[in-house]
Amino acid sequence: MATVPLLSDEEASAEALAVFDDIRATRGTDYVNNFWRALAHDPALLRATWERLKVVMGPGALDPLVKEMIYVAVSTANGCEYCVHSHTAAARAKGMTPAQHSEMLAVIGMAMQTNGIVTGLQVPVDDIFKA
Repeated sequence: MATVPLLSDEEASAEALAVFDDIRATRGTDYVNNFWRALAHDPALLRATWERLKVVMGPGALDPLVKEMIYVAVSTANGCEYCVHSHTAAARAKGMTPAQHSEMLAVIGMAMQTNGIVTGLQVPVDDIFKA
């Protein structure tokens, strides 16, 4: 259950609606997901988050699918169920195959395991790895 009501278009402020309109236009859909509807309580934060997301997840040196898969990995590590679901859906929409999904999950699991071991052992970083 959300800690704030999810604002409908009728309940959102004009400033939040402007962001909703940009989300719809940018994504080519009529759907505005629950994350944005919860953020609509703070239109300045809604706008800032949306603007930053457009830059970070937009065109760049990394392939859009790779960006979504990284987002899933970080969301898994941070325990964000919402982001795991939304960015897995986005990765699938960008062409992630079931084999890629399985391999990504294996990498996430391996990283979490070795991260835990090395953290528990407090292994010092090799000089050769330091910049």
